[in-house]
Amino acid sequence: MKSKLFIIGFLLLFYIAGSSQELFVYTEPASNMPAKSVGLRVTNMMMKDIHNGNINYHLLPEVMWGVTKNLMVHGEAFVSNRKKNLVAEGGGAYAKYRFLSKDNVHSHFRMAGFGRVSYNNSDIHQEEIETNAHNSGYEAGLVATQLLNKVALSALASFEKALDNNSYKFPAHQSNSAMNYTFSFGKLMLPQEYTDYKQTNLNLMVELLAQRLNSNGKYFIDISPSLQVIVNSQTRIDLGYRHQLKSSMLRTAPNGFLIRVEHLLFNVL
Repeated sequence: MKSKLFIIGFLLLFYIAGSSQELFVYTEPASNMPAKSVGLRVTNMMMKDIHNGNINYHLLPEVMWGVTKNLMVHGEAFVSNRKKNLVAEGGGAYAKYRFLSKDNVHSHFRMAGFGRVSYNNSDIHQEEIETNAHNSGYEAGLVATQLLNKVALSALASFEKALDNNSYKFPAHQSNSAMNYTFSFGKLMLPQEYTDYKQTNLNLMVELLAQRLNSNGKYFIDISPSLQVIVNSQTRIDLGYRHQLKSSMLRTAPNGFLIRVEHLLFNVL
């Protein structure tokens, strides 16, 4: 009941006022960053361990490159405190190609394909598959984003495969592949009217994140409300909270906060 009220409250908040932007915190939209630009991003995740109450901290420094208007690539490193001290655990590469754009006066629709490959040398400690900071492996999927006047909606579906984490063999009794499904809803609350691109933007959004393991049908569903500030159309600050609504799989730390800072450098390549 509390979870349902939580969702309803955030959805009502989004309908108060404002206009949308196609930027989400826990997922990537189908739109790309500007061509010939470079982005520097640092993501901090603080998740509470359900077994001992400790805070699992993950640091993900990232470099992004807008190759063309339709293609962007990311490279990132994985650092965490699972071994008590901060230790580099691996890294990954992400690419997204926008193959469909339909533009109208007050709306547009985008579709893109994306892929990720990752290497990780940390221990495998949960059934959830996450190649972004936890598992070695790969992911491939499609994302569609619709802008309707002042509302941005985005949906994603992907296949994800986990491999051995270096010397840590993937457990034979666990499913090593999964399907991911997400739905994101966002709205720009301030400013109510644009007069200058240097105006500070305040975005509120909510995202539903789900995964289903392919071999045994175990699943989880999370909700992630977020607040986002964009300064001078160039610097972005994200604050999000991820909360598990329902799950049938083992997850070490499903609930916690995300803090991200990102800065774009335009026309540098």
